[in-house]
Amino acid sequence: MTTFETNDSLKHSELAWELVELFGELRIEQINEILAKNVPLETLEFFSSYADDFGCAEQIEGKARKRLPNLLLLGYLLRVLEDRLIDDDGCGN
Repeated sequence: MTTFETNDSLKHSELAWELVELFGELRIEQINEILAKNVPLETLEFFSSYADDFGCAEQIEGKARKRLPNLLLLGYLLRVLEDRLIDDDGCGN
């Protein structure tokens, strides 16, 4: 692995932790506002349905199963944030 790849991975990891910490500090109303501004309704519905299907197929139950859509959303928001940061740096497609 090159130095660039190592540093790049570290940046992604740090960004992910920052996002998780930020969400941990937000009120539900603030989270809903972020979702409304950044995630299309169809995407929210897809994640909910996919998480339910995945949880059923993998026999995931209880609290973990209820959290699956949230995990998918965090991953999606992280990707959106990364794309926006890349575009802001002028490195976008």
